[in-house]
Amino acid sequence: MKQLRLAGVIRESIVDGPGMRMTIFTQGCPHNCEGCQNPQTHDFGGGYISDPENILKAIDKDPLLQGVTFSGGEPFMQPEALSQLGEEIHRRGLNIVTYTGFTYEQLVESFDKFPSRRSLLEQTDYLIDGKFELEKRSLDLEFRGSSNQRIIDVKRSLSEGRVVETTFRQ
Repeated sequence: MKQLRLAGVIRESIVDGPGMRMTIFTQGCPHNCEGCQNPQTHDFGGGYISDPENILKAIDKDPLLQGVTFSGGEPFMQPEALSQLGEEIHRRGLNIVTYTGFTYEQLVESFDKFPSRRSLLEQTDYLIDGKFELEKRSLDLEFRGSSNQRIIDVKRSLSEGRVVETTFRQ
């Protein structure tokens, strides 16, 4: 499996998607959103190199995990490595939430230029898309920082050829 450049990993989180999750923070982000909560992840040369096998070993040791979240930085700047990791995560029966500063539409439009982005999107169960916008910040949003961001059911969106928004609330 291809190595990842990471900013860090949180082994158990309840704030980065539904249920108990491992959150993987990628290193490197082109968006530079004003008010970003992870500005230390912007530098593409920062962070550290990680072997995905180590992440999988940690996942295998935690029976409480319900899913894994790819956050950033910008996960879609490392789509090949994350899509490979995503395949292994799905084999373990866990779901994947991916945060991105790109919109769903921008990702789909970029498939010709960056084909591995399609693979990562296909490994994503739920996409939280859009740049963080400080003037639209709200603490009342489910797993999002600003009201322009959407929670997207990726499988349905790809199947129906349109964005299908969803919620995790019952």
